[in-house]
Amino acid sequence: MLVFDWDGTLFDSAAVITDCIRQAARDMALPVPDRRTASHVIGLGLNDSLRHALPTLREEQYAEFLALYRGYFVQREDTLSLFPGVTELLAELKERGHQLAIATGKPRRGLDRALQASGIGPLFAASRCGDETEPKPHPAMLLELMAELQLEAADMLMIGDTSHDLGMAASAGVAAVAVTYGAHPEESLLAFAPRACVASVVELRQWLTENA
Repeated sequence: MLVFDWDGTLFDSAAVITDCIRQAARDMALPVPDRRTASHVIGLGLNDSLRHALPTLREEQYAEFLALYRGYFVQREDTLSLFPGVTELLAELKERGHQLAIATGKPRRGLDRALQASGIGPLFAASRCGDETEPKPHPAMLLELMAELQLEAADMLMIGDTSHDLGMAASAGVAAVAVTYGAHPEESLLAFAPRACVASVVELRQWLTENA
């Protein structure tokens, strides 16, 4: 089974997520995190994200910040799309007999909207979202997918753009492939010793064709 992260791996949204975090912080007169700090939290659970990116934000302010962030994201959601070549890659993998799944920090409602808008929902056998189980880098998403689809860790490959994705895979005993066109820089991904580190969907397609 091939398990994909969503934001920054299949969906070209990392830059917009970063912008929305920074704009919501600005609106609340908080210290605005630099782009690297804001992009680092993509894929983490809500509380971990806010503690890292906005250490001065009080817990009682989380709901206000989240409402601002979601408002900005929804305004720009219709401008977002899959990375070029993703639809063709996934269709080809499924045709070759691979089971496909998603493990994402997005809430279920957000993922369902994105899958419907992109039209690729039917390609996936299962998915797990950040508001359904333990957030990344906890291994729960992958362990639950294994249990649902009756697979072992050796039957699974995780593909993601953040150290949280790769840390989750390592904790679950699952091999991983890193993509460098998303949220995290290559050096932070290489620290997890992925089986490969690719710089584009074209390179990912070539690696999977030769190795998956």
